[in-house]
Amino acid sequence: MIPPDLRRALGSDLGGAFYLHGDDEFRKGEAVRGLVDAHLDPATQDFNLDRLRGSELDTETLASRLGTPPMMAEWRVVVITETESLAGSKRARDLLMDAVLKPPPGLALILSCTVPARSSARFYRDLARQARAVEFKPVRADDLPGWLMDWAQERHDRTMEETAARALAAGIGNDLAVLAREMEKLDTMLEPGEPVTLAAVERAGTRVPRQDRWGWFDLVGQRKFEEALVGLEILLQHGESGVGLTIGLATHFLRLGVACDGGQKALENALPRHQRWLGRKVAAQAGAWTVEEIEAAVEGLLLVDRLLKSSPLPDRHHLESWLLERAVGAEAATASAS
Repeated sequence: MIPPDLRRALGSDLGGAFYLHGDDEFRKGEAVRGLVDAHLDPATQDFNLDRLRGSELDTETLASRLGTPPMMAEWRVVVITETESLAGSKRARDLLMDAVLKPPPGLALILSCTVPARSSARFYRDLARQARAVEFKPVRADDLPGWLMDWAQERHDRTMEETAARALAAGIGNDLAVLAREMEKLDTMLEPGEPVTLAAVERAGTRVPRQDRWGWFDLVGQRKFEEALVGLEILLQHGESGVGLTIGLATHFLRLGVACDGGQKALENALPRHQRWLGRKVAAQAGAWTVEEIEAAVEGLLLVDRLLKSSPLPDRHHLESWLLERAVGAEAATASAS
């Protein structure tokens, strides 16, 4: 009954206390909706669902809602957003911890929280330790295509091609709420079971950039340095930063190194969940590189990173120099082999 992505983190049992924390408000909100739907039938939801905001909640109301039993149903759900607003009240903290440690029969308590930056309050550590907790960190740029492909499968029961996911992520960015709305639009456009393709994304009106960062990493991994030089200019014009591209390239070369050493299976085992789609293509690219070349490339990127942060020259200059150095090395290796 609990949605698959939550079940992996929280288990499948209903009831008790759930602590959803982190800075990704969209996925926290989706998790709250999923848990509510898992516990309550729509017919009795009006009687058994309390949505409370910590910034507007007094301790008397909190105690009353936590102690109210279900009505004509197995479960009563209390959702508290902005739980961090209750951290300053000892009475509120005690009420919540009592409900977490000894949940009243029939209660599902869902706490949504954004822990203040640099906070070391014990309250948050206790909630994370005693409740069924999951942290929602912002989805990183490298994870966006994989997140979209998983979202299409789990929420819309359709596959999404890698090129379509990359184009949507590159065209919209990392605003998950907007990405989810675009997926809803695509879902209404397509026939049941029809995959989400790049052509479908373009028909939906999404601005698809001529070059995306993942395709650019592939050009470098495939040793297509002249095309990568052209693509670099496009990426920088579209707002990518030199530091961001350098970090992304370094990560790509670390993946190449893992694949070069242990093959596709080793790489897939090392990749985070939303990056495993990269395994096959990066493993194929790894065959074009030696371990020594990969090490030299990463060392060069470390130098580029330092120069980007200290040199007055434009970002393009340092990345172009790095690409040209790889191109010259490739030409020298080819000439030596012949």
